[in-house]
Amino acid sequence: MSPVVETRSAPSAPAPRQRSRRRLTRRRTSLFAHGEPMVWLTGGALVIALAMIAGLLLLVLGQGGLTFWPKPLDRFVLEGGVALMGEVTSSEVLEDGGSRQLVRTGNYDLTQVHFTWVEDSNVLERSRPEWGLVLERQSWGRFYGEPRAFLIDGETVAEDPAQVWTRFEQFHPGTRERYEQRKALETHEIGRLNARIESARLAEKSAELDSGADSPQWQRAHERFVRVQEQNESEFDAIREEITQLNAENERYGLVLETADGTRTTLSLADVVRAYPANQLGFADKLGVYLSRWWEFLSDDPREANSEGGVFPAIFGTVVMTLLMSIVVVPFGVLAALYLREYAKQGTIVSMVRIAVNNLAGVPSIAFGVFGLGFFCYIIGASMDELLFEARLPNPTYGKGGLLWAALTLALLTLPVVIVATEEALSAVPNSMREGSYACGATKWQTIRRIVLPRAAPGIMTGMILAIARGAGEVAPLMLVGAVKLAPELPLDGNAPFLHPERSFMHLGFHIFDLGFQSQNSEAAKPMVYTTTLLLIGIVVSLNVLAVLVRGRLRRRFMTAHI
Repeated sequence: MSPVVETRSAPSAPAPRQRSRRRLTRRRTSLFAHGEPMVWLTGGALVIALAMIAGLLLLVLGQGGLTFWPKPLDRFVLEGGVALMGEVTSSEVLEDGGSRQLVRTGNYDLTQVHFTWVEDSNVLERSRPEWGLVLERQSWGRFYGEPRAFLIDGETVAEDPAQVWTRFEQFHPGTRERYEQRKALETHEIGRLNARIESARLAEKSAELDSGADSPQWQRAHERFVRVQEQNESEFDAIREEITQLNAENERYGLVLETADGTRTTLSLADVVRAYPANQLGFADKLGVYLSRWWEFLSDDPREANSEGGVFPAIFGTVVMTLLMSIVVVPFGVLAALYLREYAKQGTIVSMVRIAVNNLAGVPSIAFGVFGLGFFCYIIGASMDELLFEARLPNPTYGKGGLLWAALTLALLTLPVVIVATEEALSAVPNSMREGSYACGATKWQTIRRIVLPRAAPGIMTGMILAIARGAGEVAPLMLVGAVKLAPELPLDGNAPFLHPERSFMHLGFHIFDLGFQSQNSEAAKPMVYTTTLLLIGIVVSLNVLAVLVRGRLRRRFMTAHI
C-alpha cells in the first residue's frame, strides 16, 4: 500500500479588503501609543528648566562677580553751571531717542544725595580728571574728589596732587593699623572686662535670691563683685589711655579734597578704608582693588546700614545655624523613619502618620516661624530663664530669638524631607539581607545597626543634602526666631562657655532681604544683593558637595554588598 502523502497548500493571500483594513488600522495608531510626544515633552521641559536655572545663575554670577570691579571716575558739567563727579553705574534710552546715565555721586554728608540721573542733552562737558580719587569711608559712604593738600598736625606738607597721594600712601597704612588696634581694644578687651563684671553681678544677685541679702553667701558674692570692679577699673583706665593715644596719633593726619563743585573738605586718614585714583589704574591695579574688596567682603563686618563692608558675621551665622540644624534633624528623622519602617505595625495609624508627614512638608515656612516663636521662645525659653537664669530677669536669655531656637525651628521644617528619604533608603535594602542576618542569630537591632543602616546611609545622606539645601536658604522663619539686621557679637567667641546659642545672629538670606527691601540706599545696595546671593549659593553648594562626597564614599564602600 503506497504511503499517503499529506500536502499543505500555501496560505492564500489576504483579500484586498482585509489588506486595506490592516493598513487603516496601522495608520490610525496614535503617536501617543508609541510614546514619542511624551519623550519630546519631557525632554523639552527639562531643557527649559535647565535654561532657566542657567540663566538665573549667569545673571547672579555676572552681576555679583562684577560688583567690586573699580569703575572710572567721570566729571560732568551741566547746563546752569552745575558740576558733579562720580561713577556711572547704568544707562538707559529715553522715549525721545536720547539717553541718560545714573551716576553715583557719593559725598552724602555734603549733598544728601547718593545717585543722580544725568541726561546727555544737559551735559555741556564730560571729562575724566587725572587725579579724581575714590575714597571708601567708615561712614557716610564713598567720597569723590581731587587731592589739594596733605596735613600733619594741621600744617600743609604737600599741595601737588602727586605729592599728596605719595604722602597718603605713606601714612594711611599706619592710621588703619591704629584704627584696628583701637577697635580691638573697644570690642574685645573692654568686652572681656564687662563680661567679668556682669558675671560677678549675676553671682551676687543669685546669692541674694537663693539665700537672702544678709546671708554669708551674699556677703561673699558682694565682696567678690566689689573686688572685681576695683580690679577692672584700673584696667579700664589703662585701656582708655591707650585708646586716647591712638586717637590722638590718628588725628594728626588729614587729607584735603576738592569736590566737582569746588567745595573743599578735610578727611581724617583713619576714616578712609580704601582710596585709589580711579582714572590712573591699570589692569593689575584694578585687579588688586577687586581682590581687596572681595577679601573685605568675606572677612569684615558690615557698615553703612549693611550696604558696604563685609558679611563675615552673616557667613558665620549661616554656616553654624545650618550645621546645628543638620545635627538635630538627621538623628530625629532617621529614628522616626526607622520606627515607621522597621518596628511599627503597618496599618491605618501608620498610614495616617505618613500622610501627616507628607502634609507637613507643604506647610508654609512662616507657620513654622510662628510656632518656633511661640513654643521655643515664649514657652521653653521663658521656662528655662525662670529655672536657670533667674538672676538675669527681666532681661531674657533664652526667652527670645536665638541661634538654638532658629536651628530647632528649621529642623522641624526639614524633618519631613529626612523622614521620607530615609524610609525610601530603608525600603531599598533587600529583605534577604535581613533574613540572612536573622538566620545567623542576630537580633533586630543588630541587624538594623550592622546591615540595614550602613546600606541605607547613602539615601540618608541624600535626605540630609535636601534638608541642608532647603534650610540654608529659608528666611521667613528666621525673621521671627533669631536672625537680625546686625549682630555685633558672634555666637562663638573667646568668653566662656565659648558657644552662645542664645544669641541672635546674622544670616545671608535675611541679609539679602534687608539689602533689597529695607535699605535706605537701594541703588547702592542692589549690586550687594547679587554678590550676597552669589555667596549664599556658593555656601549651599559647598555644603552639598561635602555631603555628596561623603555619600559617594559610603556608596562605594557598600557597593559589593548591594551587588
